[in-house]
Amino acid sequence: MSTFDLTDHSHRRYNALTGEWVLVSPHRSKRPWQGQQEKPAQETRPQYDPTCYLCPTNTRANGETNPDYQNTFVFVNDFAALQADSPAGSYSKGRLLKAESERGICKVICFSPRHDLTLSDMAVEDIRKVVDLWQQEYLELGALDYINYVQIFENKGQVMGSSNPHPHGQIWAQSSVPVEPAKESAQQLAYYQENGRSLLADYVQLELEEKSRIVLENEHFVALVPFWAVWPFETMIVSKRHFQHLGQITDKEKDGYAEIMKRLSAVYDSLFEISFPYSAGLHQSPTDGQEHPEWHFHMHFYPPLLRSATVKKFMVGYEMMGNPQRDITPESAAERLRSLL
Repeated sequence: MSTFDLTDHSHRRYNALTGEWVLVSPHRSKRPWQGQQEKPAQETRPQYDPTCYLCPTNTRANGETNPDYQNTFVFVNDFAALQADSPAGSYSKGRLLKAESERGICKVICFSPRHDLTLSDMAVEDIRKVVDLWQQEYLELGALDYINYVQIFENKGQVMGSSNPHPHGQIWAQSSVPVEPAKESAQQLAYYQENGRSLLADYVQLELEEKSRIVLENEHFVALVPFWAVWPFETMIVSKRHFQHLGQITDKEKDGYAEIMKRLSAVYDSLFEISFPYSAGLHQSPTDGQEHPEWHFHMHFYPPLLRSATVKKFMVGYEMMGNPQRDITPESAAERLRSLL
């Protein structure tokens, strides 16, 4: 009987943030690939596109005209998934059919007036302006009495469903805590109550000691491939200092956050020599008026590409019916990303 080896034998890994498991099958990465080939998106774009509804001075679908903004620009989504004036109410039949009214506000944030940029192309000082706006929106929306969670995120690339290549993200602020942050809340709270420390602070310390999954770091943040990563080149940016949300971040940490986002985005772009698609989102404490000392600020990056610019990871079959599964180990993914620095 051979000795168990994380790099070669199938195994499960525990996600300490959600309490869930991922199946890792490193031996499968040796098989030939004959699956779906994606056509890379054409990435040549002008600095200004007169047909883009996010570019300065252009008219959006609802008839409003964008200002001639020079840095960032935020507006309420013209086709919002959540409505601030949704009336209170519920529906139920027995214990099995339940529905509840959900109020909220959805906003769009343009990172730059330049149509042709992404985070990897932007100057650190301009990304810092995005962080400033994220902070402002988190605090202002979170102060509303019916908003209990503010989710900030970005979908980049057609393969991730982005409807417009202009550099932008979204904010969905709502009255309930969404499923993924709720799972992280429960895990972080249980760890904090048992140990009196932040789960992610202890986790980052372990990763810094082991180093095999670290991609890059600076004085204030670390970017790593989580031990429990599901997507092939998934990463997470975690603050080295334990704080709960953007309202508590310092000016120097803002600079460090902007810098590490730019560097990580550039590494992604270098991996397959394309503008790398992903969904990314900030996870921070709820805005329900509680202190939440268990929460630790972090950001997830979920890129779909697997083997090249044209081969993506599909979450189908076993992943949909059983639980998430990956072939490339987190350690090998981190090593490949590090090699591009």
